This record gives sequence, C-alpha cells and structure tokens, in this order.
Amino acid sequence: MQIATTPHGTILVLAITGSVDSLNADELTQRFAESIAQGQVRLVADFALVNYTSSAGLRSLLGTVKSCRLAGGDLRIAAVQPQVRRVLEIAGFTSILQLFPDVRHAVESFTELA
Repeated sequence: MQIATTPHGTILVLAITGSVDSLNADELTQRFAESIAQGQVRLVADFALVNYTSSAGLRSLLGTVKSCRLAGGDLRIAAVQPQVRRVLEIAGFTSILQLFPDVRHAVESFTELA
C-alpha cells in the first residue's frame, strides 16, 4: 500500500494505492491520525487504486471518520472500486461514510457546507 497526500485548500486528499489489510491498516490509521493532529480534519480518501480492503481497513476508516467529526470535520471517500464498494455495503459503511464518484466531487462537497 502507498499513500500520497495532496492539499486542496483546507481539505487534504490521501490517495491510497493497493490493498488495505491487516498488514498495513495501522499505517493508514497513523497517516490519518497525523493529519488530524495537524488540524486537517477535512479529509478525502481517494480509493481509485484500492483493490481490496479487509476488516482492518474498515476499522481504520471508522476510527478516522469518528475523529474527524469530533473535531468538526469529516472523512469522505472518493472513486471506490466496485469490489471495495461491495465490502463497504455489506459492512453497513455506506450509511456511515459519504462516497463520491471522484475526488473533485468529494472535495466540492466540503465547500457546499461553507
């Protein structure tokens, strides 16, 4: 798994590549936590290149969305591949997380609140 970050004003996009599983979910959680600790609580996780997520990845997303919301922000998910979307749906995460077709729509969804 690789993670690249790109700021979009007050919003931070984390582009994730590869699988999110028990071997690397802690790394993802750590990157999210570092961003939140730096005051970046409006996050977009770009899942365009994520081909798999396990329950460990789901825990990372759940913990991050809770932390962001407690700090007045949110975590949005962009460009989820069908096989990953299915996992999110089965786990009930589509009612917790906001999913967008691409990064642009996810980033713009924050500006609609301002």
